[in-house]
Parts: sequence; C-alpha cells; structure tokens
Amino acid sequence: MNTPAIVTATEAAKVSMIGSRAFLVEAPGAFDLPAQRRIWALALALGAWPDVQEIIPGMTNLLVVLHATPADPQATLDRLGTAWGETVELDRPGRLIEIPVHYGGEMAIDLPAICDFSGLPAAEVIARHHARTYTVFALGSAPGFGYLHGLDPTIFMPRKKVPSLNMMKGTVTIGGMQAGVSVLTGPNGWNALGYAEIEVFDPHSPHPALMAPGDRVRFLPERIEL
Repeated sequence: MNTPAIVTATEAAKVSMIGSRAFLVEAPGAFDLPAQRRIWALALALGAWPDVQEIIPGMTNLLVVLHATPADPQATLDRLGTAWGETVELDRPGRLIEIPVHYGGEMAIDLPAICDFSGLPAAEVIARHHARTYTVFALGSAPGFGYLHGLDPTIFMPRKKVPSLNMMKGTVTIGGMQAGVSVLTGPNGWNALGYAEIEVFDPHSPHPALMAPGDRVRFLPERIEL
C-alpha cells in the first residue's frame, strides 16, 4: 500500500502563546497565496485535535484556542510547529464573485491621497485596481469582511493613522497590500476609492457572508467619476 509523502517545510513557522490557552502560528516567508494555502491546510488538520476549542484563520496566520490551559505549554508549541512542518498547500477553489463598482465620486474620499502616494493619476489607479483578480484569504474584523489578496503593488496604500469616522458600508477600499469592501458604516482606517451597492453580510440570509476563504473577487468598473 502506498502512503502519501509528507512534505516538510524548509522554514519553520513562528509559534507563540497568546494568553494562557491560545497559540498563534505565523507562516514564514512571503505574504502570498502558497503561505495562505498552508494556513488553510493547518486549520483543517488541527480541527481533528480533541483539545482544540476554536481555530481562527487570519492573513498567513492561525489562532488556535484550546479548551484548557496546557500543563506543558512548550510541548504544545513544539506540537504545533511539527504540525506546520507536515502540512502541504490546500487549494480552496471557491466561487468567482463579481462586484460592480462606482469608482471616484463623493465616496472615494481617499483617491487623491492614493494618487499622491503612488504617483499615478486617478484613472490609472482605478485601472490597476479593477484589472486584478483577488483571493479571499480570510474573514474578520467585522462580520463577513473579506481580506482580499492580489492588489497591484504599485497602488499599495498604508492604512490611515487617523481613521475616517463614518465610512459607508459598501465602500471599496485599499489597506496596505489588501483590498476590501466595508461591511458596516462607521470608523474605518482603510482608503476609499469607490463604492459598491452590495450587501457583504446579511444576518437574515441562510448564508450571511457573501465571501468565503478561497473565493475569487473581480471588481467591475460600472461607473468612473473623476
């Protein structure tokens, strides 16, 4: 009988304690899709551990919460490190979600700042934003909010030091090397360059979140107002 080979990582993950019974596993190397696929694989593997209460995948990291404080925390750290070394990439081919966007206009309050930071004109920033296909790495920060990987690095934009106090839900944003669509109206430190008339999270729906990890997202320029 042939058994699947275990591919051992050449670089170890960083594993640290977060409180008395929570551990954070951080993927080494680049902030990219292969690293996130291994995070997905690790989450699946750890779901079978009887002492694990909750698993929360993040952006190339994984928070593992145990039912109880371990008697030997170092043994748990070592065990998680070994589990990472035994993972291989897990592909999660999800749906393609197309989101029509009104770029520019009154909702795009940060488009001038994005242009200043990138050195690109507004039309080029918008073109580079909607030219890419994004992958949903993880959900978090607000119910159903998807962290979207795949942003063109030339339009990277740091998150704001002082957040906008009343950004509308549906605002299309850039935060560092990630894209997103705001779920709730309220304070937001990401940078707005457009708006989408879409419900990202509907608590009354059988499937409340529009996005899921592994989904792909395309932004469609329905209207451009400059």
